[in-house]
Amino acid sequence: MYDGLREYATQKQLEYIDVIEETGSHSKAALALNMDRRGIDRSMNNLTKHAARQGYSPGHDMNKPVPDGFKLRGTSTLYDDQGNIKIQWVKGQEDKERQLEMIQEACEAFASDLPKSPSIKAPKNTQSNLMACYPIGDAHIGMMAHAEETLAEDFDLSIAEKMLTGATDYLVAASPACGRSAVVLLGDFLHFDSMKNMTPHGTHLDADSRFHKVVRAAIRSVRYMIKATLSIHGTCDVIVEVGNHDTASSVFLREALHNIYEDEDRVSVDTSPARYHYIRFGQNLVGVHHGDGAKMASLPLIMAQDRAKDWGETAGGFRTWWTGHIHHETAKDFMGVKVESFRILPPEDAWAAGQGYRSMRDQKAIILHEEFGEVSRHTVNPQMLR
Repeated sequence: MYDGLREYATQKQLEYIDVIEETGSHSKAALALNMDRRGIDRSMNNLTKHAARQGYSPGHDMNKPVPDGFKLRGTSTLYDDQGNIKIQWVKGQEDKERQLEMIQEACEAFASDLPKSPSIKAPKNTQSNLMACYPIGDAHIGMMAHAEETLAEDFDLSIAEKMLTGATDYLVAASPACGRSAVVLLGDFLHFDSMKNMTPHGTHLDADSRFHKVVRAAIRSVRYMIKATLSIHGTCDVIVEVGNHDTASSVFLREALHNIYEDEDRVSVDTSPARYHYIRFGQNLVGVHHGDGAKMASLPLIMAQDRAKDWGETAGGFRTWWTGHIHHETAKDFMGVKVESFRILPPEDAWAAGQGYRSMRDQKAIILHEEFGEVSRHTVNPQMLR
């Protein structure tokens, strides 16, 4: 009954199909699985629709599915006088959502074999009521800039890595020994997303070096930051936000870090593919978003909806959003929430310089008290790193 649908089914749907075929009906399968029949009906209907979207629906003479990663746009069928199919045209188009799922699956499978990081000795005498947070504005690792062209300064892969590690050294040294810390990548950590020097939306970019070298530099940089924080802080939370330049790369980076630190109890990597992430520390509730999705004014209500329990428990406390994307510093108070965007370390590339953008550049460390909110912040800029 469902044989032709197996290749489109999830693991759970395959389990349902096996029990349905063994017992002979949805009702008996539901009884055997100790569940409501409507759940099985709904799951099988979803499977049928998913297969049809890819062009497989025998009841409608659709037996030529499009490849995984695409979805059916239309089918035209020519029948003979006896109602037999003579010719059938199948039109497909890219299924962006499914392609992202495939990238996620591939990244998880590839990263699972990465070598694990050895355990790092924990520091003594950390302050459990403090948390050091290191939000990283758009790092654009892999970007190329020529000082003569941009009227700013040169920038390449080597400079990007040196800036990030130098800024990390300065900010960690300036921070107190906190019981908890967070390395928060606010998106666009990588400048481009594939072997082509362009954004996922097709915008051509000035890029330095081959993509595999960019990936290596990105992983090295984040590992350096994590190691530095663990040297003086008790634990480290890691968030890799999805940007508009690194939609797929951020997935790989997140999964790679999760597997590298799988055996390190003091590191926690948030592997959620959501576009909004959160940190809860005492009376502090921090939301993280790249800044290319919801408008600034919408973020407070998104936080209240996504984290209703945390929202209620931090009433009268300290709620904030951290975003990147726009490359300059803004901060605005809304009802019960502060929304802030961060500057970046890299200079403008040729396109941004030509558009007249001239953002100030820096990176920050923010110290949170579990009861009193933000109690200090430290800043480093490129001039200090030269």
